Amino acid sequence: MQPLIDNARLFGQRPEEFAKLAEGQSPQVLFITCSDSRVVPALITGARPGELFELRTAGNIVPPYASAHPTSEACTIEYAVQVLGVRDIVVCGHSHCGAVGALVRGDDLNAVPAVRDWLTHATPRPAGEQQDPAVAEGVQGHVLTQLLRLRSYPCIEKKLGDGQLALHAWFYEVHTGAVRAHDPQTDAFTAL
Repeated sequence: MQPLIDNARLFGQRPEEFAKLAEGQSPQVLFITCSDSRVVPALITGARPGELFELRTAGNIVPPYASAHPTSEACTIEYAVQVLGVRDIVVCGHSHCGAVGALVRGDDLNAVPAVRDWLTHATPRPAGEQQDPAVAEGVQGHVLTQLLRLRSYPCIEKKLGDGQLALHAWFYEVHTGAVRAHDPQTDAFTAL
């Protein structure tokens, strides 16, 4: 913890670098990814403060839209699209994902009931080799499922229909740093 505290102290000693951020934000991209500590959107993309609007959830799950009982995730997505006017949404899964790996393997998650119940939003169960520690196939299929789920959000459906929004599926390899994007023409994840 101490190195993090030391950096936070130094970080605040450069106010001139951050003064413009007080004027507001206008990110062009909503980046939805996993809470995993090995996945750092700004490092992956090279984004500076104010350039990405981030939504991090266990397993980069986009829950079903429900206006009667909105989730934090739905609020973040709606705000990004309706208020900030993002033009692109990236759903980025990653190799060695514990959440997707648990689903692929069919792990017993009764000891962590909140996690177990949250992962029900990942349906259908991702395919893949149970022995594959990277769970690449499972994660890639899971990312596409979350992209489909996004399409059911009213604000996204409208912006897609108006040509004001684009959706992207990415797969980040934590063991190599490589990023692959889904190509709808070939239905394959290929290097950016």
